[in-house]
Formats: sequence, C-alpha cells, structure tokens
Amino acid sequence: MSKHQFVTAVSSVAVLIVFLAAWQWLPGWFGTPEFILPKFTTTVHEAVHMWQNGGFMEHFWITALEVIVGFALGALMGLFVGVLLGLSPTAESVLSPYILALQIAPKVAFAPLFVMWLGYTVYPKILVAILIVFFPIMINVLSAIRTVDPDMVNLVRTLNASRWQIFRLVEFPSSLPALFSGLRIGATLAVVGVTVGELVGGNMGLGFLLVDAEGQGNTAGVFVAIIGLTVIGIVAYAAVVWAERRCLHYIPRATTTTI
Repeated sequence: MSKHQFVTAVSSVAVLIVFLAAWQWLPGWFGTPEFILPKFTTTVHEAVHMWQNGGFMEHFWITALEVIVGFALGALMGLFVGVLLGLSPTAESVLSPYILALQIAPKVAFAPLFVMWLGYTVYPKILVAILIVFFPIMINVLSAIRTVDPDMVNLVRTLNASRWQIFRLVEFPSSLPALFSGLRIGATLAVVGVTVGELVGGNMGLGFLLVDAEGQGNTAGVFVAIIGLTVIGIVAYAAVVWAERRCLHYIPRATTTTI
C-alpha cells in the first residue's frame, strides 16, 4: 500500500468515526427524542434484536437476490437494445419514441400494477428494477456505438472484416467504458427499484421490514432496514467496479473515474 492509499484509508476511517460519534451524542445534546432520531447504540441494539428474532438475514438475502436478478436482466436488456439501436438508425427512429415514453413514465406507478398482475411475489420487484436499470445502460451503449471512430471501422474493413468482426473487434470494445458507466448507475438504481416494489406490495424483504417498522413507530428498525439496503447497494457497486477494472485494465488510470 502506497503512502497516498494509506492516508486515504485512514482519512475515510476517521470520517466514519466522526459520523458515528455525532450520531451517538448529538441527538442527546440537542434533546432529540429517540423516536425521531435514535442513538447509534440504540440502532445497533435493534439490529441485533432483528438479527436474532426478526429474521433479518432472510429478508436481507431475499432483497439481495431481487437486486441481483433485476440488475442482471436490466443490464442485458439495456445492452441488447442499445447495440440494436446503435447499429440500426432505422430501428432507433422507430422505437426511440416508445422507449422515451417508457422512461418518462414514473416507475413507481408500475409497481402496483405489477403486484396486481403477479401477486405478492418477487417478480413485481424484479420487474421494477429491470425498468429502472434498463434505460441508463441502453443510452450509454447506444451513444458509444454511434461515436465509434470511423477510421478504425474503415481500417478493419480494408482487411476484409465481416460485419460481425467489425462489431466484435471495434464497436463492442469501444462501447465497454460507456457500458460500465451505465452499470455503475444501474447497480444503485436496482436497489431503488426493488425497494419501491417491496414498499408497494411486499411481504418479504428489507422494504417490507422498513414499512413494518414504520407502522410500529420503530425508528431504529427503519434505520436498520435502510442500512441493510445501503450495504446491498455498496456491494453491487463494488462488484461492478471490480469487473470494470478487470475488463478495462488497458485504459490509463488517469482517464478513469475514481468513484
């Protein structure tokens, strides 16, 4: 570990410690009631209670599974449609108004409809996640395909490359940075989509725990559910970053994002 990385890690830990200390003592100093903002230790105690008696981990893994499936399917659909529209201006002209209308429509409004169609199962949550993840990935891939260097395409054509070879050797590799940028966004949006689905029509998952705790006036339980959702989002985002570094290791680090 370099000196810069060490300093960065220590600074991050210091910020976390200050945040937790403020969470623990500031509410008491300002006279904030526990039912409005519980102390950090109160939240930890509630987390232990939910872990031991509330089936927290079962709900956690159900939400995590919904996020993974929704994110994967949404990413695959976004990649496929983005490539299709990028390679076919005619298809883009025909389909783009409908795709735009789908994106403009609030995704929250679809959640009750999916629940009416599919019941209180995991499928409505996954569908909402797919809808939310799909658009940013599709737009990023479409833009990347359209902005491929024409000189590179012409160079490959001079070597008698087929249409599939042009896509495989030039267009798709050129779209990978934009694809991973979309995947970073999608990894966080998938958690939002699943949570919306669970809030609207869930009987399992962290979104259900959140609503249940809110109904009981258990503010600490609400915080525990939010922290669980945050952990899932962080892990999903970190997985995308890891895959990006493995796939795009040839790109100079100075030109890549750090978040």
